[in-house]
Amino acid sequence: MVDRDEPVASRSEWHGDGTAGEDDRGFGLVETAPARPMGEARPGRHHPSLARPEGARGSSRTHLRSFRLAEAISLDALDSGAAACSNPEAVGGELHVADDMAVWQSVAAVQTERVLRLVREVFGYDVLGAYEHGSAVLGGVQPTSDVDILVITKRPASLLEKRQLVEGLMTISARWPPPGPERCVEVTVVAQPQVRPWRYPPSFDLQYGEWLRKRFENGDDSALQATVNPDLTTLLTIVLLGDQPLFGPPPSELLDPVLTDDCVEAMVSDIDVFMNGFEGDTRNLLLTLARIWQTVVTGIIDRKDRAAMWVQERLPSDYQQLMERARAMYLGLQPDEWTGWPSEARACADYMISQIQREVTRRQPGLVLRLATG
Repeated sequence: MVDRDEPVASRSEWHGDGTAGEDDRGFGLVETAPARPMGEARPGRHHPSLARPEGARGSSRTHLRSFRLAEAISLDALDSGAAACSNPEAVGGELHVADDMAVWQSVAAVQTERVLRLVREVFGYDVLGAYEHGSAVLGGVQPTSDVDILVITKRPASLLEKRQLVEGLMTISARWPPPGPERCVEVTVVAQPQVRPWRYPPSFDLQYGEWLRKRFENGDDSALQATVNPDLTTLLTIVLLGDQPLFGPPPSELLDPVLTDDCVEAMVSDIDVFMNGFEGDTRNLLLTLARIWQTVVTGIIDRKDRAAMWVQERLPSDYQQLMERARAMYLGLQPDEWTGWPSEARACADYMISQIQREVTRRQPGLVLRLATG
């Protein structure tokens, strides 16, 4: 349940953040992907367990988000914005953090609009809706956060359509690490029959992410195969609870409720697999464990930095500094560097895993999953 803020080289080239396992799917083929930590937390077992936050949209009318910022910004402006963020002297050396974030948000809006336009061009009337998830829904967008979009279609895509979509996304998404305010783009395409009626584990039709770019560039069609992946449960939960259509109806009109037991199962079963890459992704995986622990205990799906704060209060004093370090790295307050701390970081992770396993056995029925507010 990792809210992936950057591509992570994981055991099967799938990623961490959230957003799971290897991404191998193709037209007419379905493979089971190794788990990789993906979006957030997992779904609920009966409809009441997917509690809608206060004020969330529930009407059946179609929502269409207006991209005023995107429409107002030309690609030339996007390029100049990138130059400004990369070179503060270009604007007199007075670029403040707020100015940087405004440029990042504007550029993300442009990229989002380009993705939506591409999706419509490729799928036409067979696209049912597109939805935000990840950091954009949880309120924890950082400069390195991806543009995370779920696309729901009426039917599985053809191999030609998948190639067209991937080719277009490679021109929209920034390579990792982003050289300026352009973000990496992660697009997950789900054919409605793959997830409705709900069954666990779910599968998606295609996923694009920067951790797969080299395979796409090399013409590896195995990366286009339909993939069974338990961690998609998390992504769908965030989409349902967040209820933020980019276009199309509310997600509850296209998706069945996800089960809480499935969600917890998917989160916890991923741990042993994604921990194989701990040394190369220490910060991200410490925060992932913090989020899993918080969700298993409280049912709340929260931002990584706030999950870290929740966990700090429950950690032995020896580990509290490590969690604060991971949190500061996530917020960009210090470099992501763990030299000299490997054994301590692993010990902290092992302690959190033991607490998660204990809480799972003690978990009471009726846990309601919800997104953090504020």
